[in-house]
Amino acid sequence: MVSVVVPTFNSERFLEECLRSVRAQTYPNIEVVIVDNYSTDRTREITQKYGARVVFCKGIRSKDRNVGAGLAKGEFILSVDSDMELTPSVVSECVARAESGFEAVIIPEVSVGEGFWTRCKALEKNCYVGDDLIEAARFFKKVVFESVGGYDPQLEAGEDWDLNQRVRRSGFRIGRINACIRHHEGRLRLRETVLKKQYYGRTLKCYRMKNLREAKQQLTLIRPAFIKNRRKLAKDPIHALGMFVMKVCEFTAARLVFSNYENQTGRRKE
Repeated sequence: MVSVVVPTFNSERFLEECLRSVRAQTYPNIEVVIVDNYSTDRTREITQKYGARVVFCKGIRSKDRNVGAGLAKGEFILSVDSDMELTPSVVSECVARAESGFEAVIIPEVSVGEGFWTRCKALEKNCYVGDDLIEAARFFKKVVFESVGGYDPQLEAGEDWDLNQRVRRSGFRIGRINACIRHHEGRLRLRETVLKKQYYGRTLKCYRMKNLREAKQQLTLIRPAFIKNRRKLAKDPIHALGMFVMKVCEFTAARLVFSNYENQTGRRKE
């Protein structure tokens, strides 16, 4: 059995598409565990429609995922966000990779939606496909997930990178599949992405302290993936320019929060 764990909070916008895609998987033996942060919209109604198990948890996404994994009955755990749609062979390909000797599996992710900034984000995500530095595993053997301690419940940003790196450092093998996840961005606005990065910037210090070597390349404005895919970016100059504007705004917002946090911590120590 594969247990698909989905954290939710007022997720009615894309949740039905997510659960419909799980039901449409070519792999037959799947359960869905919804960990809901006490939604006030139609989230609960939608989960009941698709027969998912629902538990309630007041906490951040990392904690929710761990709670769901702890309740999972499956031999495998697949962690999915509520705005993600699985293409039909995702689970079957993941299981096949696990049965061939891999303990965790990376699933490529593409962004879909409407508008200029969404297309810029889609171009950025496309640069990361096949990049071990940025992509992180979502599918795990449950015994491996538990042996490394699951997601760090203190992290609201980089928690997937952190888990991926602990799995790798523990000597477990991480594989890849070709089937992808479609991440529904809706109509992305620049202000929304900046505020999101600003929010996540609060826990970047904790992530960086745990993963110094990787963070030096991950938490930078010009990532190696952009250099590697420079020809791809050159073929779409308008959205490439928009992507870099977006990255500068996101990076600046996260760094400001990060720097303020460091200054406050320093003053408390004094």
